Amino acid sequence: MRDANASRLEQLTLLYARLALGAAFLSGIASRFGLWGKGVGYGSFENFVSYTAEVNSFMPAFTIPFLAWTATAAELLLGIGLIAGVRLRQVALGSALLLALFGTAMAISSGIKSPLDYSVFSASAGALLLAWNHPGAKS
Repeated sequence: MRDANASRLEQLTLLYARLALGAAFLSGIASRFGLWGKGVGYGSFENFVSYTAEVNSFMPAFTIPFLAWTATAAELLLGIGLIAGVRLRQVALGSALLLALFGTAMAISSGIKSPLDYSVFSASAGALLLAWNHPGAKS
């Protein structure tokens, strides 16, 4: 019975990780398009593009809109994939990579405290754990 309970708890923990990561990606997108309300989070895509420029201060200005749209598209696909549980290993690895890149860009532009305060690397590590421990990974 202990093994069955441990297995069930592990499944619920992995589901929680999937849903939390997926919801975080989708919430960020909602903020960019003002769906959480004016003045909440980014509040507009224009504000998100400005934030993208801050985080990627080392990149040429002409690349910023591309980076903002690419991040948005990636987060949309990854968020939906995590919640739906589709191609979970690939989606979780993509999530880990995107978060690691974001955290690195934050560290370069604002110092290491920023990504640590916002748990960006922790979320990336959680996505890696999900990639290697989801139910389909054990077959």
